[in-house]
Amino acid sequence: MNESNINNVNEENPENKITPSNFVREIIDEDLKTNKFGGKVHTRFPPEPNGYLHIGHAKSICLNFGIAASYNGVCNLRFDDTNPSKEDVEYVDSIQEDIRWLGFDWEDRKFYASNYFDQLFEYAVQLIKKGKAYVCDLNAQQMKEYRGTLTEPGKDSPYRNRSVEENLDLFIKMRDGEFEDGSRVLRAKIDMASPNMNMRDPAIYRILRATHHRTGDKWRIYPMYDFAHGISDSIEGITHSICTLEFEAHRPLYDWFLDELEIYHPQQIEFARLNLNYTVMSKRKLLELVEQKYVSGWNDPRMPTISGLRRRGYTPESIRNFAERIGVAKRDNTINVALLEHSLREDLNKRAPRVMAVLRPLKVIFDNYPENQVEELEAINNPEDLSAGTRNIPFSKVIYIEHDDFREDPPKKFFRLSPGNEVRLRYAYIIKCESVVKDEKTGEITELHCTYDPETKSGTAQSGRKVKGTIHWVSAQHAVNAEVRLYDRLFSVEDPSSGDYKSFLNQSSLETLNDCKVEPGLLSAKVDERFQFERQGYFCLDSEDSKPGALVFNRAVQLKDAWAKIEKK
Repeated sequence: MNESNINNVNEENPENKITPSNFVREIIDEDLKTNKFGGKVHTRFPPEPNGYLHIGHAKSICLNFGIAASYNGVCNLRFDDTNPSKEDVEYVDSIQEDIRWLGFDWEDRKFYASNYFDQLFEYAVQLIKKGKAYVCDLNAQQMKEYRGTLTEPGKDSPYRNRSVEENLDLFIKMRDGEFEDGSRVLRAKIDMASPNMNMRDPAIYRILRATHHRTGDKWRIYPMYDFAHGISDSIEGITHSICTLEFEAHRPLYDWFLDELEIYHPQQIEFARLNLNYTVMSKRKLLELVEQKYVSGWNDPRMPTISGLRRRGYTPESIRNFAERIGVAKRDNTINVALLEHSLREDLNKRAPRVMAVLRPLKVIFDNYPENQVEELEAINNPEDLSAGTRNIPFSKVIYIEHDDFREDPPKKFFRLSPGNEVRLRYAYIIKCESVVKDEKTGEITELHCTYDPETKSGTAQSGRKVKGTIHWVSAQHAVNAEVRLYDRLFSVEDPSSGDYKSFLNQSSLETLNDCKVEPGLLSAKVDERFQFERQGYFCLDSEDSKPGALVFNRAVQLKDAWAKIEKK
């Protein structure tokens, strides 16, 4: 498909009805026609447990599990845990939680590359015996120098022609811990003049004394990713090994290992990874943001991690819909983050209950309203879903409105409240501002005195009088205090990876409001509930900091894409 159609989606063109391409399905369809894998479809999602999953991984999860489901196949979860120096059980647990939250289930098919360490070692021995692998004593800098460049062939290592017996002896000693870390590697013997740099005798085992989260201190050598990955696919009977595009140049190596070992051979297919503007997707950079305290953690609601998106208020349905919308491309491209935000708005518009919340409260007193009277007014829970019913909200002599909904000296076309002007209160009455009270020292407006028209109660036969503005409100007597966190994009430029990404951090990505007033019904809100604060955006109860009687709400997304408007100016 024309990917620019996706990239340009904004609030003026929110309905992208173009069917996204998925060339992976076309390949699988052809394989099923030719009975290449006996009519089976068996995929896998193979994360490295060295960080939290992000929105790019969500695309891969949806692709691998989704394809398996649509072809009545199966999908494995396999942790490619071959680098214990960077791995942690925390990451293993978070990955499983994220996949389940997205709505996918690996059932009894959870595996680890470490399950196969003994078998991988034997396969390495097999390559040595075939004369296809050798122990090399060059250090990392020397190996780089011998490797050559894109325009110049590499040079053979002086250790390349060791005998099979010597290589076997050295490899066993590597396993047994007789050499220092980094002093030797086992390399595949392929072709130092290959135009593909990955085929120039790549390392397949290195010495690494690190405690593994599953195998403990059993191993002093660990397989390289390229060696372990394809063999793990083979062991598990994967039919279609779906990888991101950076592994395209590694596919000849993937094939070489399987062919030389003469074992079952899956098909590797590469697709373009997800790139979003205003976002970084590098695990290394995300880890730096966490470790250097630029964010509160992996699940900070500004992070593109799945746990961050979940805490912010995203739904699994919105992320799955986003992944379906963008399709599967063969070439790298950058998706407009507005499409992700639109997918959330579209989902929450249908399901999120409407409530009223005043984020920057201004007190309003009705001079002509009975002193101790309280009314219960009927409000619609969701106009997009009438089956959601209605609720009662209290109305009394004193209410709060948004500070921005009043102007003492209003600009032209300001249709909200101002001295002598009338507005309608949502689900309530038409009111008129009679006077303004200010702080004597600062001149700040502290309260308004208004009158209400009792004949204009919303929903009654007499409520037909028209005014141009309608604003939301909360009864002061019944209001519940809440902290509200207004999150925005973490970076202020479209491509933060183009330079020092930390210099592009958006200093306005979080605004915390501590004196907000919300409807009393929100006292019973649950962590997994999302709400539309009328006229404000979509919000959810914070899963970390909110406690009974101390509500903290995160803004998931604004009602409209404010950034798109800014960019047009």
